[in-house]
Amino acid sequence: MDESPVTSDRLVWMRRDIERRFGFSGARYTRVGSLLPAMMAAAMTVALFGSLIAIGSNPIVDMFIRRGWTPPVIVFFTFWSLLILWFKRAKLRLQQKALGLVLMPDQIDFVLSVDRVADVLHRLYQVCDDPKRFVLLHRIEVGLSNARNLSRVVDLGEILRTQSEHDESVMETSFNLIRGLVWAIPILGFIGTVSGLSTAIGGFGRVLSQTEDPSKLIGALQGVTGGLATAFETTLLALMAALLVQMAMTFQKKQEEEFLDECTEYCQREVLSRIAHSDSDRDAKRVSTNTEAAAGSHQTTEPEFAAVQVIQEGDVDDDAVVIDDPIVLE
Repeated sequence: MDESPVTSDRLVWMRRDIERRFGFSGARYTRVGSLLPAMMAAAMTVALFGSLIAIGSNPIVDMFIRRGWTPPVIVFFTFWSLLILWFKRAKLRLQQKALGLVLMPDQIDFVLSVDRVADVLHRLYQVCDDPKRFVLLHRIEVGLSNARNLSRVVDLGEILRTQSEHDESVMETSFNLIRGLVWAIPILGFIGTVSGLSTAIGGFGRVLSQTEDPSKLIGALQGVTGGLATAFETTLLALMAALLVQMAMTFQKKQEEEFLDECTEYCQREVLSRIAHSDSDRDAKRVSTNTEAAAGSHQTTEPEFAAVQVIQEGDVDDDAVVIDDPIVLE
């Protein structure tokens, strides 16, 4: 085993995790805490609406600042979702660096056995400060630790498969908050639609009850159209925001699924391939030993055959009794 220290290529999660850089306790793998993105999204929402107010009135600005309370909430949820995905992307890049690490020695004839598991674990702790924070390294650590405790490296493949299924479950649950926000954004649009239609219909009824003059009626109806604008523009804004977040989430999920597949291929190539040759040789030796033992138990030795002697007629004494029937030795 190569005992050279690992310095420049060492993965230090405490320094490289993006949440840790902002002073927050980072989540494992590609999970992202909700507090930091929410704070940043709130600040970005305030900055955006402050800038829109400073710009002044125009159709686009009015769609954000003159359509009730739903547009600011839609913008906040959109920023929140996109920031979570941005953090997940940064965490995924850090996780992918583990694929370039070399955990096994360079010897071609190296065979992973129970006696060598401790050396590989030692190397694992050299290349990373906290393996449980990395998908690939934690999977290998769990597999090797269980194989060492069970004294059976032949079970390593099943252990890695079980851990792989657990990693896929963790990846799926890490998108739950974003799925909830994607569901909430269109609902906010529908709420704005209902609110706008309610305002428009109520205003139209008041106009009809207050005046019968056609010229005044036309002027009063201009205020009613504001409710209709709220109804349709909030829905448009919500649908566009939901589409944007959904597409970004789909792209990020695809990348994380591909990363999990690469982790499985790495374990097969770098870990399981090291024990396949060893196990086949051990099984062959065991079968050969059992075969030799079985053959030895049924073999008849030469002294047993030597015990059978032919009695010649000249060697028989006169007083001896000759038995006509041959003696059959079993």
